[in-house]
Amino acid sequence: MTAERTRVDGRQWRATIAAAQAGDRRALDELVEGWLPLVYNIVGRALNGHADVDDVVQETMLRAVDNLGSLRDPDSFRSWLVAIAMRQIRDRARRKSADRLTEDVAHDAADFAELTVLRLQLEGQRREVAEAVRWLDDEDRQLLSLWWLEVAGELSRRELADAVGINRQHAAVRVQRMKARLETARGIVRALDGACPELRELTGRWDGRPDSVWRKRFARHIRGCAYCAEPGRAVVPAERLLVGLALVPVPVGFTLSLVFGGKTAVAATATATTVGWSAKFLGALTQPAVAVTAGATFVAGGAYVVTQTPDAPPPRAAAPTAASTARLPSSTPSAPTPSVSPSSSPSPTRTKKADPYGTVVDAVDKAPDPDTEPAALPRRPASGVTSSGGAHATMNHRGDSVTLQGQGYVLVRWQISPQYRAGSLVMPSWTGLKGKLFHVASGGGRRMDDPVSSTDTSATGMGNATTGYAVLPSGTQQMWQNEYFYVDGEVTLTVNERGADYGLNVFPSTWDKVEEDVRSGPPDGTTRYGLVRDTGKDNAPVPQYLTRATPADPATVPQRSRV
Repeated sequence: MTAERTRVDGRQWRATIAAAQAGDRRALDELVEGWLPLVYNIVGRALNGHADVDDVVQETMLRAVDNLGSLRDPDSFRSWLVAIAMRQIRDRARRKSADRLTEDVAHDAADFAELTVLRLQLEGQRREVAEAVRWLDDEDRQLLSLWWLEVAGELSRRELADAVGINRQHAAVRVQRMKARLETARGIVRALDGACPELRELTGRWDGRPDSVWRKRFARHIRGCAYCAEPGRAVVPAERLLVGLALVPVPVGFTLSLVFGGKTAVAATATATTVGWSAKFLGALTQPAVAVTAGATFVAGGAYVVTQTPDAPPPRAAAPTAASTARLPSSTPSAPTPSVSPSSSPSPTRTKKADPYGTVVDAVDKAPDPDTEPAALPRRPASGVTSSGGAHATMNHRGDSVTLQGQGYVLVRWQISPQYRAGSLVMPSWTGLKGKLFHVASGGGRRMDDPVSSTDTSATGMGNATTGYAVLPSGTQQMWQNEYFYVDGEVTLTVNERGADYGLNVFPSTWDKVEEDVRSGPPDGTTRYGLVRDTGKDNAPVPQYLTRATPADPATVPQRSRV
């Protein structure tokens, strides 16, 4: 299989697709053989060679083959297949939020940047671009996996936009921002290859693994360093370096197992010279035997048995508390929030009559009317809270954390910066809880999705139409500028910034300050009064993404509270 053979418009595959849809095994062989390298490159680059690459490629091709009969327009096969691959990449990210491999496993997996350099024999600035991919966040890498293929002539801009699920104008904006961050990453790669003594001293504390924290530190150093900035060096734009670049070959020994409609079963194994179906394996399917490959079992006659239990669907969000909904006028629409989904009733399995603490979690609520004054704030015992970050902890990077101990109130103030990086916002997590923690009130005069400009109607605290928006995970409660919590024990709050850029300021506070904040309303020039969530009892809301466990990576905390 050559790169030229895959660089073919989907229309030229019409006859092959039609034959495969009719059950022609040879046509199906040819179809998967021809398009497997494209899927492998998209997934491999999006996940940077993570150990899950093979599984995601497997699932993508399985879904494509299994749903081939539903494809009405063979001319759109390529964009249809790419969209399936991107969905599987995003689904994998959601599944791994609760049960993902450790960073060590990912680090030990085959690094796709390295595979790209070695297998395509890249040198100079082409090599620099491939290595810079390691420094991008997950969402940028996913977009780059498509843009790289667009520049190389494998995809069109329309197919890229369709795969991401946005229009072409928005795709152009997203690509432009990603390219800017790619250029920053290229600068880091160049600087690390240099001999700047100050940078060598800085890297003495670095473990050698690219992440957002060190990306920001290195970029900050480079901007202020005449040596690392290399003002006289001619840097070729990335798109010119990638034009006509071949696909990375599927590795020798890569195994793919598929079924089609429960009738046809095939297994493909890459060899040193081609990616073709294994006739020996096809013959085994007609024998009374069982073969196991790539996490699946083929039984005689083509039956397919998954050897892993499928992930359970994510739980639905619990309903808001009475304190957060009683003051909502039914005729008042809420402010637009693209990521908030309708709330549902609490699951019976999560209610414990004997111990009500932690039963009201992850409440998705609407914004109260601007003129609605908050309910009374219950006063809880407060002997004082100490913070590992001091009286004013500022956390701007992924991995920054603060541990709170004692009994009293705490303010967490949001600073979202879509002008630096918009996109999916990965929420902070509360881990290692000992005791109890409640989400008691929201204030600051506005929710983060409230309008913030009299001249730009698209502008909110989450972004605007020009810079893009910070988007919350589905089912997440919209933050207010100030969020107040009550601690009775010990807990750690960690920033999990990956997509959208944001920071948190954490202050020990008092009941008086919370009460003053939530009662500062429209007459004082703010957008709205605050919102009291505390019921004064153990059935008051607990924060989202809260657990008593202490995971090695707080970003792996499930997208719901577990207390």
